[in-house]
Amino acid sequence: MSASREIDTRGLNCPLPILKAKKALTDMQSGQLLRVVSTDAGSVRDFQAFARQTGNELIEQSSGAGEFVHVLRRR
Repeated sequence: MSASREIDTRGLNCPLPILKAKKALTDMQSGQLLRVVSTDAGSVRDFQAFARQTGNELIEQSSGAGEFVHVLRRR
């Protein structure tokens, strides 16, 4: 799966990863994928709630080596 855009939010805590993702999504076309890399463990549930609230589709979440990766499809 190839993302149209990737943002690195390592070292940032809530709500900054969500805010940066929201800003990135506004500059993207419908259907494009955004990959967000975070080190905030709370980002897992934060991105789930963000997707529900905004209508953007959370298509993948994974974790490893202290990093959390979220892939969103722009609505």
